[in-house]
Amino acid sequence: MKNLFSEDNSLPSKSHLEDLELIDNLRKQLHEHNYNYYVLSQPTISDFEFDKLMRQLTDLEEQYPEFYDPNSPTMRVGSDINKSFSQVTHRYPMLSLQNTYTEGEVTDFYNRVKRSLNEDFEIVCELKFDGTSISLVYENGRLSQAITRGDGKQGDDVTANVRTVRNIPLVLKGDNIPDYIEARGEILLPWNVFEELNKEREAQEEPLFANPRNAASGTLKMQDSRVVASRRLESYVYYLMGEKLSSNSHFENMELARKWGLNVSKAMKRCSSLEEVFEFLKYWDVERKNLSVATDGVVLKIDSLLQQRNLGSTSKFPRWAIAYKFNAEQALTRLESVSYQVGRTGAVTPVANLEPVLLSGTTVKRASLYNEDAINALDLHIGDMVYVEKGGEIIPKITGVDKEARFLIGDRVRFAKRCPDCGTPLVRNEDEAVHYCPNSEDCPPQIKGRIEHFVTRKAMNITIGPETIGLLYDKNLIKDAADLYKLKFEDLVNLERWGETSANNLLASIEKSKSIPYERVLFALGIRFVGETVAHKLASAFHDIDMLAAATIEQLTSVEEIGDRIAQSVREYFENPKYVDFVNKLHSHGLQFELSKETMAARTEKLAGLTIVISGTFELHSRDEYKAMILQNGGKNSGSVSKNTDYILAGDNMGPAKLEKAEKLGVKIIDEKTFLEMLGF
Repeated sequence: MKNLFSEDNSLPSKSHLEDLELIDNLRKQLHEHNYNYYVLSQPTISDFEFDKLMRQLTDLEEQYPEFYDPNSPTMRVGSDINKSFSQVTHRYPMLSLQNTYTEGEVTDFYNRVKRSLNEDFEIVCELKFDGTSISLVYENGRLSQAITRGDGKQGDDVTANVRTVRNIPLVLKGDNIPDYIEARGEILLPWNVFEELNKEREAQEEPLFANPRNAASGTLKMQDSRVVASRRLESYVYYLMGEKLSSNSHFENMELARKWGLNVSKAMKRCSSLEEVFEFLKYWDVERKNLSVATDGVVLKIDSLLQQRNLGSTSKFPRWAIAYKFNAEQALTRLESVSYQVGRTGAVTPVANLEPVLLSGTTVKRASLYNEDAINALDLHIGDMVYVEKGGEIIPKITGVDKEARFLIGDRVRFAKRCPDCGTPLVRNEDEAVHYCPNSEDCPPQIKGRIEHFVTRKAMNITIGPETIGLLYDKNLIKDAADLYKLKFEDLVNLERWGETSANNLLASIEKSKSIPYERVLFALGIRFVGETVAHKLASAFHDIDMLAAATIEQLTSVEEIGDRIAQSVREYFENPKYVDFVNKLHSHGLQFELSKETMAARTEKLAGLTIVISGTFELHSRDEYKAMILQNGGKNSGSVSKNTDYILAGDNMGPAKLEKAEKLGVKIIDEKTFLEMLGF
């Protein structure tokens, strides 16, 4: 916190002191409520009351920026100010654990420790969470740094992102907290969030996250901490390090860490014999399937810190701990057939239809085969006995074939040559693994898929599901999304399992969608490669649909992050008469195809005709905010320096290549302050 005294050393006013006291009290209350909700799962106030306190604190912090605190509860929401991750050397190396897979290997570990110590010892068994490792540094009870494992010697500083993880305390609670401690743990993405993210990615036909670990790792390294906050990451702390720990017992230190507010799993047991260890392993091999986060084993640690030091470490692993890895649950079943699904962009996905088999508590009948290359690698034949696992325990996949069991098998599986729905020959681009049906205009699943995309929450937010879309399409009531706006009450009320209420609700939802802003309508069109973020960028650069439809490849690629592939896709869309007719029909129904008057009213021509390149990291505003300012004031963003560049808005760590090119071309370089002065700020 900054000095409360002014530059002339005068005392702050009484009202300032009262507000500072109120800010401190609000922060303490909100830290406590965060702990109750996210660690104990025992909230003591309603969400409304919590939000009210948070708004009050936010308003006060905006009023008194001199009272800034990086560990305020308001930091939980994150920021989109880009900061490249700096490398930090670990005070204590972050070693890996040696993996074991059998009870025999666990016994060997136990006997090695017994021989080395030649005295009694206890082993702490705890779950091995399948996330991304993190080291949380607390100084004087306050989170000062969060560092990834990296190579074990140094890692990335991801403090801003970690502050958004709700069950990581920004300020520790309680007494006798050492001046300096490191809490080692895992950052995880809960199963339910993982499933939601993959459903969204599947709807956009984007590659799915393979497992929650990869998703958590990728999230933690994102530049926009507001997006990190939205992912609802969680943490579990499994070890404390420091010079002045209260106990010689690892188990007792974990109990103490829990009292300080750190999230420590209750699935821990201090064992005095191998029999107790094996009981723990067997129990959690089954029970872990009921947890909300991914686990892949159990970690065994010698409890005494003194004994840990005596046992020491190799260059890679501590000798006082091992990881026992659970075997992935696998089932053997018969491949009955292969079918093909066609998505809204025409992407064709092969699906294995299996003889039903029980796997991880659920009956598996289908598994993804991904693409032609995956099928060929497995050398699949109809009738093969195949091994099935759940990738990340969620997505069924075929991992192998029992070739010794082959007897009277059918034909080898070869990828489809034609679309299974419309019969059009499939195509595969040289740089892609996916096959496509090019008949985008008349292929039924592509048409239905585009309508399903059009109505999604992030697009037009129309309350209608895939089954109803299929029903309306099959009844010839709709042939594209524009036909939704022609539906009448009498079209709907007599449909099977429909009534007056259902009909009125859908019609009201369709009518309400006419107020959806231009950038979301643009996203709803389903132009290939134009996702939610790209649609926003295009809408900002081309204020209405006519400007976008007339934009050249060069004009499109001048927009930040719009490359040749996206630009070409946009041009092809608006050069297709059927899609132009579709847009015109939507326009006639009253959808928003230009930026709102409020947005346009805030625009100026202060940067008219100027092309500006943004480079580096910034303190006052984020890169996205500066890009928006450029567009809002009539300028153009560009991702590369050229003879057409007028200015480079440079922050810290400007790219050396851009600097060299700017100097060569004589492009003027300006800083944040100069840029804001150009806009009259």
